[in-house]
Amino acid sequence: MAAPSSNGGNMYPDHELIAKINAGNLHAFRLLVSMHERLVQGMVRQIVKDEDDQKDVCQDVFIKVYKNLKYFKQESKLSTWIAQIAYTTSLDFLKKTKKQQDLTDETRLNEHCLVAEGGPEQELNSKEMRTFVLKTIDMLPPAYKLVVNLFHIEEYSYQEIGQITGLSEGTIKSHLFRARKLLKDKLMALRPQNRGTKI
Repeated sequence: MAAPSSNGGNMYPDHELIAKINAGNLHAFRLLVSMHERLVQGMVRQIVKDEDDQKDVCQDVFIKVYKNLKYFKQESKLSTWIAQIAYTTSLDFLKKTKKQQDLTDETRLNEHCLVAEGGPEQELNSKEMRTFVLKTIDMLPPAYKLVVNLFHIEEYSYQEIGQITGLSEGTIKSHLFRARKLLKDKLMALRPQNRGTKI
């Protein structure tokens, strides 16, 4: 058996895991699912809003992964390839069900964004601030939220985000810039006494 790698607790390098799955090893496929389940769920949730639909789409994603793994050329990371399938499968679902949302919509943040108890003058502790930031990210326009999560949460590079979404590097950088500005404006509105503070 190969030595454990740093790939999400996987006992095998990607190429060995893929070979085992392609040879019909279902235990290896279950391992792949457990390694990438959070990634797929997170990606699907960015695009598909209904929880029941999310479960169906996630299942469909892993079915596609299993069926198409033999065609994966391993020119990118396995996680990037799976994320791309999750992204395209989610978009295809919206098109088929006529629930497609405009991923280039630049509408402002939801007016009902959560604010801290006690009013905007109250300082937030680090835990409250983290919760607030995550909730605010979730209210970003869909295109911005997707890129912010891929870059800051999943830690994909510009190139990898481009492979997943088909967006150009310039568009990705633009989305990140505008998303950060929206987040900063919202945080400054929450803490007006600190308007001069850089974040």
